[in-house]
Amino acid sequence: MDLRAHWRGRERYTVFDTHYGDGARVRALQEAWRADPERPARLHVVALADGLLPGFHRIPQDDPRLTLTLLAAPFDAALAQLGAQPDHFFLQDVAGAAFARPLARIAASGAQLEAEGLVEEQRAALQAQGFVFDDEGRRAVFASRKPRLPVPPVLPQADKRALVIGAGLAGSAACASLCARGWQVTLVERHPAPAMEASGNLAGIFMPLLSRDDNIPTRLTRAAYLYALRAWRQLGGIGGAIEGQACGVLQLARDPGHAEVSRAIAREAPYPADFARWLEAPEAEALLGLPTPSGGWLFPQGGWARPGSVCEAMLQSCGERLVRRFGAGSIALERSGDEWLARAADGAVVAQAPTVVLASGAGARSLAQSRELPLSSLRGQVSHLDSGSLPALPLVLCREAYLTPAAGGIACAGATYDLDADPQLRLSSHEENLERLRGLVSDPLAAAGAPLAGRVGFRCVAPDRLPLVGRLPDFGAAGSTERLRDVPRHPGLHALLGYASRGLIWAPLAAELLAAQLEGEPLPLETNLVDALDPARFVLRARRAPRGPVSADE
Repeated sequence: MDLRAHWRGRERYTVFDTHYGDGARVRALQEAWRADPERPARLHVVALADGLLPGFHRIPQDDPRLTLTLLAAPFDAALAQLGAQPDHFFLQDVAGAAFARPLARIAASGAQLEAEGLVEEQRAALQAQGFVFDDEGRRAVFASRKPRLPVPPVLPQADKRALVIGAGLAGSAACASLCARGWQVTLVERHPAPAMEASGNLAGIFMPLLSRDDNIPTRLTRAAYLYALRAWRQLGGIGGAIEGQACGVLQLARDPGHAEVSRAIAREAPYPADFARWLEAPEAEALLGLPTPSGGWLFPQGGWARPGSVCEAMLQSCGERLVRRFGAGSIALERSGDEWLARAADGAVVAQAPTVVLASGAGARSLAQSRELPLSSLRGQVSHLDSGSLPALPLVLCREAYLTPAAGGIACAGATYDLDADPQLRLSSHEENLERLRGLVSDPLAAAGAPLAGRVGFRCVAPDRLPLVGRLPDFGAAGSTERLRDVPRHPGLHALLGYASRGLIWAPLAAELLAAQLEGEPLPLETNLVDALDPARFVLRARRAPRGPVSADE
């Protein structure tokens, strides 16, 4: 079966492989793609792989026209959660025959199949679903005429022009992901420079989230964290192009009860040591050089980064495909024909394009199209402390608050969760940060007399504390819709919002997901996790009892 003959003339081509192994088959496939002058513009490979943490793993490639997604999941579970329409399948030593129906459900029309180790029962099951085998019984073509369940649409994007509103972490990542795919992007920012609001702090913390039941927030955060580490390496790395330290993070247990839950997690889900390791008090104290009464979790690949430097690195990667419109002030969006117009306060058109990505955090509440999204703005004050007033830390220390190692003679402590909109530094928030950091370092005199210094930012938070990634719903046209796929959407209008306190790690994966949706590519997350991020989820919840403001301890 000549795979190259099959992919010629295609804009994109997707391959699903049930056995990644050492990656040799995937590398050979990529080399064949590189060598073929009639290759498709983009090649996507999705493969089952062992030895990874559970879930989907998008692996950045040196050539942005190639994508590789490794699935650490059983075959049946992977098929059920795959947001892709493969053009070619490699099946190797698969068990049972129940996979035939879900395989056919996602197969593209005319998809090819190559198999090793199929038994007669499996061939019969595939034939019943529309796969026509050759005489040897190892190769087949999908030629079903049966009606099938809906599959993720392949969206033709003939006009690859986009406006991105907001030049913080969310918007900068969106620009990077779209420009890498050949889009022409105009970035509109009300301030004169990027990262001047929530992304403007001196330090942001990056670390995963753990839970005993491995729930949706845990799985999403893990995927985002791992993807961010890979994406940052592509940009030049923490400590290189990105200002910060991959020094590790030690998350202290709150109390003996919390420590016991953590021990249970460590027993039941033994994480690789380079991802997360539970340390009992003596080992944690030896590492930290300070008391740690109940032990803590060590995240060796975690650390801190200056978010502004991450924004700068992502925007730099865009090259000439990015046009910057900074200092635009407040804008309004207006639909004109097939395009969106971004108008300044004086009515002048700042920029226009068929596709818009809202990445302006809580500022999205000022736009008519997104003001019904249930977004809250939480005030966060960070204290900047002279390093001489604190113990020298070998890594980031956190519990209810965090404290970074010193950089440039300054350590960052915080941050508060306040429900007011005061943009000014205030003493009460500073004292709250100092009280928490003294609990962290077990020293009631730490940073004694520290002058009021720091920064105030405002986090954009959704009621369920998950980001909003995808097409923006039209609340006014929703009616009594009961399913996500039936929710009316504003044409060409998309959201990257609600990153709360995890914008540093959320931004790269969320932008990759949105770009994949726009391009009709295989999605980098399981479909149930994609649904959990869909902004239209709030349309389905709108008829429930209203929820009060987000509290600081959620």
